[in-house]
Amino acid sequence: MSDQRSVSKRSLAVQAMGHIDSVTKAVVPPIHVATTFVRDEDNAYSSGYVYGRPDNATIREAEEVIAMLEEAAAGALLFGSGMAAATTVFRALDPGDHVVAPKVMYWALRQWLMTEGVRAGLDVTLVETSDLEELRAAVRPGETKLVWIETPANPLWTLTDIAAVAQIAHAAGARLAVDSTCASPYHTRPLALGADVVMHAATKILNGHSDVVAGVLAGRENDAFWQRLATIRKGGGAILGPFEAYLLMRGMRTFHLRAAAMAASAMTLAERFAAHPHVAEVLYPGLASHPGHDIARRQMENGFGYMLSIRAAGGEAAAIATAAKVALWTRATSLGGVESLIEHRASIEGPDTPCPPDLLRLSVGCEDVEDLFADLDAALRAAHG
Repeated sequence: MSDQRSVSKRSLAVQAMGHIDSVTKAVVPPIHVATTFVRDEDNAYSSGYVYGRPDNATIREAEEVIAMLEEAAAGALLFGSGMAAATTVFRALDPGDHVVAPKVMYWALRQWLMTEGVRAGLDVTLVETSDLEELRAAVRPGETKLVWIETPANPLWTLTDIAAVAQIAHAAGARLAVDSTCASPYHTRPLALGADVVMHAATKILNGHSDVVAGVLAGRENDAFWQRLATIRKGGGAILGPFEAYLLMRGMRTFHLRAAAMAASAMTLAERFAAHPHVAEVLYPGLASHPGHDIARRQMENGFGYMLSIRAAGGEAAAIATAAKVALWTRATSLGGVESLIEHRASIEGPDTPCPPDLLRLSVGCEDVEDLFADLDAALRAAHG
């Protein structure tokens, strides 16, 4: 694509930044699987490729698309999973560094942070990041090196004000990293709001087809910290595989279409189930009743995302029974795929979870919204007798 200045993100993503194979002129770039590359006669690597652990053309092409979507001046780094990407940010810190993170966040990362992160010497404070005063009180000027937030936060969909937290973090000399997996670049632009690093489990809506495990970091500034992240990925061999990068790039070609459709369906379902006799509460940022709705209106664009949770009026037993009786929704973990998923989240997270036992997490896919509502409505009614 010769001139990208006047072209929308949607068009750039659809055409994968205009990458055309230089040899065959194929509109879909080939998958590069080579692990080693020829040196020049003067012993240099003029191609820019040395070895497959840090260097792969397919991966770089996918990273370029993500960097464009996130408006990331430093670029993007793809990893073998979302956990690999997220933990790299914490591993880039030094023993003794203080970290502030949410009480409600992706459970696997919380478990890692409070076990392996602490074992590595990190000083971790968990707070309600939606409460700016609590967060401000937890940040230690000169000592806190990283503030990590997730917004909307899985599975309660708590909203945190990214711009306000960025100001607090930077005033204390800390960096701000944002897990924006459940917002996606379609709905939120954390770097534009002041974040230093944004993380996505690219397994989810960026890929969108439940056939790739991947993670990505995108950076606002190509500084020493960003270079350390790249060094850790290279040294640890945590880069994504080329075939997975190809599938991810294919998924991102339809990302905007999927994100728009899924958010519209999620909003419709949230409004309908908010009035359902067998639903005690709906957690979705798009509802005016949601405690973070005003923040969501300020920092989210093009809708409010594809994730919501419902709390069954009959408690835990009714929630589990509801999940057992669906026919169209799929009982499975993960989120962001074209198929709609339902999960009793507390069963997954275990006894230390902050997730209410009556909660069902819903990942809204691309099926007909009328079919999705009818299926879950029937399951709720059957579960309640």
